[in-house]
Formats: sequence, structure tokens, C-alpha cells
Amino acid sequence: MSGIDLFIADLHLCASAPDTVRAFAAFMRGPARDAHRLFILGDLFEYWAGDDDRATPLNREVCALLADAHRGGLQISFLAGNRDFLLGDAFCQAAGVTLATEPLRITLGNTPALLVHGDALCTDDVDYQAFRRQVRDPAWQAAFLAKPLAERKAIIEGVRAHSEQGKQTKAPEIMDVNASAVADAFRRHGVSLMIHGHTHRPATHQHTVDGRTCTRWVLADWHGTAPYLHACDGELSRRELRAS
Repeated sequence: MSGIDLFIADLHLCASAPDTVRAFAAFMRGPARDAHRLFILGDLFEYWAGDDDRATPLNREVCALLADAHRGGLQISFLAGNRDFLLGDAFCQAAGVTLATEPLRITLGNTPALLVHGDALCTDDVDYQAFRRQVRDPAWQAAFLAKPLAERKAIIEGVRAHSEQGKQTKAPEIMDVNASAVADAFRRHGVSLMIHGHTHRPATHQHTVDGRTCTRWVLADWHGTAPYLHACDGELSRRELRAS
């Protein structure tokens, strides 16, 4: 197996975006088959209401694509995003996916790297951080998952609508990462390389932290194509697959 690692985030897969679903299928049957490891850094789905929702055609297809690639030898790790933090062990077992804990520290070539979804770095958005603390609490999740699936979906749809309205009144910089939070993450975990998604602002940033040069790669979100970060023996490059 090759030393290729792939990184994706913010696919927001849903039935109303069939082009993106086709791009994901092409990615899993193409570039992912040549890789050793795949890291999904959150928001694989537009939303995830619980593992008991695996029977829908879309969710069943995504699960099957991941499981097939895993059987072919691909190691797949998933970090929860702000849309699919309820994705759990049942889905991961069916899909051949390892449910990782954020932050995830890995090695690329000889370089230690930190993987996160990215929303925890957006500390200027105080309201969102309060919401994040609530929904990531195990007791809250257990109570929410105890509700009927239809009720959960209705609640999520309401929260999504409210969130979209709220974004219209927020300054764009509030929804981006906070520089101090980024520096603290580099410092606390002793790395000089970080990869994340969430902000939908793909770029490669250089930071100076305590005299060290640190690099932060921001992944692109998906819109009918499959943008991904490719790492071969630690060398990173951006690539994009266009499904036919």
C-alpha cells in the first residue's frame, strides 16, 4: 500500500445535492482507492440526526461506499463536524470508519500534524461556542437521541434555519478562526502543521508561534466536485476531482 494520505471536509452530502453525491462516489472509487489513509474532518453530511437514520437511500449509499473502500484496505478516520456530531459507533462500524476524538494528532512523513474540524477555533463567535458546548455534552446528546427520529429531524431543520438567518447579521471575520486560538493550538500540541475545514475558506496560512514557523491548511468545501488535500510521504498538495 502506498504512503498516500487524503484529507476532506465539508462535503455536506444531502439528497438535494446529487452532483456532490456523485463526486463523492467518484472520489471513493478513484483517488481513495490509491490511498493508505483517508481523514474526514467533519461535515460529511449536511446533517446527521442519529445512527438510526442509516436506512435512507443517501445514507445507505454513503455507508456502502466507505465500507467498500475500507474492505479494499483504506484506513478511514472521521472527526465530527458541526453538522454531524451525532454520528456514532453504529454508523462507523457499518462503514468501516474509525471515530476519532478531536484534536487528532498524526504523523505525515516525519512531521507531526494536528487535525481538527475547525469550529472550535472560531472563538470570536461567542453564541456559536455556547451552542457547541451544549450539543457536544454527552448528557445532552443522550437526551436528544432518545427523542423519536422524526422529532429530531424537525428540531435540526429548525436550528439550521435559525443558524442561516443568524449568519446574515454576523461580520464575516467572526465566523473565521481566531488567531490566538490557532496559536494556542499549535503551542499546546507541539506541532507546526495543522489541517482543518469548517470555514469554507480554502487557503494555506503561515503563522509564527514562539519563533517557530507553522503552517495551517484549510480544506475546501464541496459543490459538485471533490476537492481534497493529497499527502505523499508528507508532501502536501491540493487536488480536485470532477465527476463525469
